[in-house]
Amino acid sequence: MLEFKRGILGQELFSRPGIQGFEVRIEERKEKCIVYPPLSGEARSGDEVILNTTAVRLGLGSGGYHYVIANLRQPDKHPISGGHIMKMRYTPMQLKVLSVEEEDSPHRQAMLEAESLDNTPVLVATLHSMLAPLALYLHGQGYRTAYLMTDGAALPMAFSNTVNILKERNIICGSVTVGHAFGGDLEAVNVYSGLLAAKKVLQADVIVSAMGPGIVGTGSKWGFTGVEQGDILNAVESLQGIPIAVPRISFADARERHRGISHHTLTVLKRICRVEAILPLPELEVGKMSYILEQMSKEELWESYICCLERVESFQYILNNSPVKLSTMGRGLQEEPEFFQALLAAARVAERVLRGERLNQIRLA
Repeated sequence: MLEFKRGILGQELFSRPGIQGFEVRIEERKEKCIVYPPLSGEARSGDEVILNTTAVRLGLGSGGYHYVIANLRQPDKHPISGGHIMKMRYTPMQLKVLSVEEEDSPHRQAMLEAESLDNTPVLVATLHSMLAPLALYLHGQGYRTAYLMTDGAALPMAFSNTVNILKERNIICGSVTVGHAFGGDLEAVNVYSGLLAAKKVLQADVIVSAMGPGIVGTGSKWGFTGVEQGDILNAVESLQGIPIAVPRISFADARERHRGISHHTLTVLKRICRVEAILPLPELEVGKMSYILEQMSKEELWESYICCLERVESFQYILNNSPVKLSTMGRGLQEEPEFFQALLAAARVAERVLRGERLNQIRLA
């Protein structure tokens, strides 16, 4: 069941394209809420609203924000023209968008003709926190980098301030939201057409695929939305792209299942991905490197993937000068160095592919 409450909007806390944040008074308590104008219209202080308060009441990771379902100041709201594709279908919040593939799209012809990624490298990541480091490196090398956002976590792209900053600074050349995710520069029905749109419409040199903020996990082998990584790697190969599996690596996470190469990555590579993707690894100190290599051997991954090693210390300055606050699970560059080194290694491998350089492939004796 959902928990609904009425509230009165107070001071506006922030506003950027597609999203507004407000203080809200609920039963004499001052709390916080988020408004998505595409769903409930533009809001202003003093408006009476209906809020979904479920996540905060359950203590989930919503940042303490409630979400506005309806604005009672403007109960009648008419949809904008154009588009026939519904996202969040058959729910009270179903949203009409102009999909890049449909007949009314200005990119219809390009999408009808699109068949191949033409050997474009696609970095397939699992966490939203991986996007900025990958994009920062690639942009710094002069490549047009497109972001494909899946529906594995947050659905509105506007929720991500990271994407907002990357777009403002022209660090990414554009974005595509696929499935039920919405709010990208382009909307696409699925991952396949989304990848092709990133290449053919946005003219990307390289594509980064990752879900929005808020990966779902249960602490079990199969119960996490990052399993999509394997399916997307398969999709990239089928579209004649170059699939690059971005590993989740940590030696700071207290949870044993995420030590070294995370069990999320291992499950994807062992059981879901069915193509010979490139697997980049950062060169780490001997003890940590040995731990990772043992994981690879235990899961018998050496024969299935093109495993590459990259030294990335000289590229650390790129992350140190980031306009985006870089963190993962609340840990920054100093607390979680191996996580970010793995991302630099992945981006460096994508650059090698683009330059036609030989990969530093690891081969066991």
